[in-house]
Amino acid sequence: MRKFLVLLDDSHECLNAMRFAAMRAANTGGGVVILSVIPANDIQHGFGVADVMRAEAQERIEAHFEVFAKWMRSRQKVEPELRIREGDPAEELIAQISEDEEIGIVVLGLNSDKAAANPVLSRLLREAGPLSCPITVVPGDLSKERLEAIT
Repeated sequence: MRKFLVLLDDSHECLNAMRFAAMRAANTGGGVVILSVIPANDIQHGFGVADVMRAEAQERIEAHFEVFAKWMRSRQKVEPELRIREGDPAEELIAQISEDEEIGIVVLGLNSDKAAANPVLSRLLREAGPLSCPITVVPGDLSKERLEAIT
């Protein structure tokens, strides 16, 4: 099965990337892997604080994931997989691709605001050599109707 890998974050454009991945997976018999990365610098170390911060971050991620997962299950009939990693988002995305041979396409959202560049996308485009699959870039301001038409 071909899987679409989407990076879950708090950005607006993430929503369209999720929608696109789910619709393409539903239309092609594929799957969706949702990756969320806890930045290592968000975890303060010492006296058990890191464990508490990590657990809180995972709870937030799982709640955010469930919103998308519920929509994917009910509307697209796709059961997404959640992967949570810790570190640099671009490095962890590349690592996830190399560890899961079924990932066929990376789907990332693109912010229409030029001042708010996507650092993961920028880095992947600079260092695309180690990627073993294509990247699909989904504009964050595409309408639901347009997304449905192109998927």
